[in-house]
Amino acid sequence: MNGADTTFVLVSAFLVMVMTPGLAFFYGGMVRVKSALNMLMMSFISLAIVSVLWVLYGYSLAFGPDSGGVIGNLDFIGLKGISPDSLTEKGGIPVFAFILFQMMFAIITPALMSGALADRVKFSAWAVFLTLWVTVVYFPVAHWVWAEGGWLFDLGVIDFAGGTAVHINAGIGALAAVLVVGKRIGFKKDPMRPHSLPLVMLGTALLWFGWFGFNAGSALAADGTAANMALNTQLATGAAMLGWLIYERIKHGAFTTLGAASGAVAGLVAITPSGAAVNAMGALLIGIVAGAVCSWAVSLKYKLGFDDSLDVVGVHLVGGVIGTLLVGFLATDGGGLTQFGKQALGAFSVMAFSFVVSWLLAKLVQATIGFRAAPDDETAGVDQAFHAETAYDFSAVGGSSVRDRKGLPVPGVASGETVAAAGSDRHDSKVEA
Repeated sequence: MNGADTTFVLVSAFLVMVMTPGLAFFYGGMVRVKSALNMLMMSFISLAIVSVLWVLYGYSLAFGPDSGGVIGNLDFIGLKGISPDSLTEKGGIPVFAFILFQMMFAIITPALMSGALADRVKFSAWAVFLTLWVTVVYFPVAHWVWAEGGWLFDLGVIDFAGGTAVHINAGIGALAAVLVVGKRIGFKKDPMRPHSLPLVMLGTALLWFGWFGFNAGSALAADGTAANMALNTQLATGAAMLGWLIYERIKHGAFTTLGAASGAVAGLVAITPSGAAVNAMGALLIGIVAGAVCSWAVSLKYKLGFDDSLDVVGVHLVGGVIGTLLVGFLATDGGGLTQFGKQALGAFSVMAFSFVVSWLLAKLVQATIGFRAAPDDETAGVDQAFHAETAYDFSAVGGSSVRDRKGLPVPGVASGETVAAAGSDRHDSKVEA
């Protein structure tokens, strides 16, 4: 066992774990206040469900001995036959370290989809859909891309850390689910602005931090490949933020914090499949292209009429495709038309498979237990409907009573109400929200 490499992979796994709470905060700040807790829970529940499924059969299906190039077998069901002292075939690190690292990938991938369905699905239905999707879609695709014997792996498709298996897979799956579930009540009519941009920025920071484990950790060794991937991750993310902000300034006349956050995530997505295969200049090019193109792509939902609440399609699908295709030309070793063709085949085969199966799974959930929340629950807020909680408690704001400008209680006016009769122009934050 190589102690340094094992430590590196374990710490990388811990960093990737932080990405799921980071995603929860990123998405949670982008929704309206009445859906904030539900959005957090849609990410957090993946930590619970997928952890269990991964050990029961997910690892075996994804990385077990190959069956026909499309799926692993069940030799490792319940991690049967694997001891703490077992090392990976390439040596260096314990199998359990690799299992833990890949578990975190399996957890965050379906969580990425949740942002597309914000505000309008039943939590129980989401949990069922997540369980089905990770079993029928993610585990097989992970085998295609990363397992020896997987058909895309053997073809030579470059996907170092998850452009196809994670981002394209989740992005197109989210689009399929959105088409089944339908649009939010008030889509394109009511304002649906983010309720907490500081929370979005916090989530972005956690994602950015954790992504170094996601990308560099995929080297499975503390070596030059990991260092190159880490450097390129930073370069592409910074370039993508600039690309998004420049496009946004030209198109809309402002540099927004939401644009900065979204641009950073677009860059992180695009460099994920390609960062270990390109040099610094390639990483900068991938980043700037991803930032500008994804900034344009998020507006497509209004033109095409699908309600992707938090732009999962525009950022993860489009960003994943950009990174996966550009590496075909920009790879420092073997780039060219032949490699580009392999990259295109990998990207579009995953898109086709994931879209069809995700659509069928969403239809199944809709037809059985119902996917969409009741209109009254959606209008009032899914936080109260499914969690019996609210993200912010305004009941104590201003004390138990409202006072006028002289500091005297206003009779008959409870905290949280607008005080017009007392000559005050102060509104409680609950009213403003």
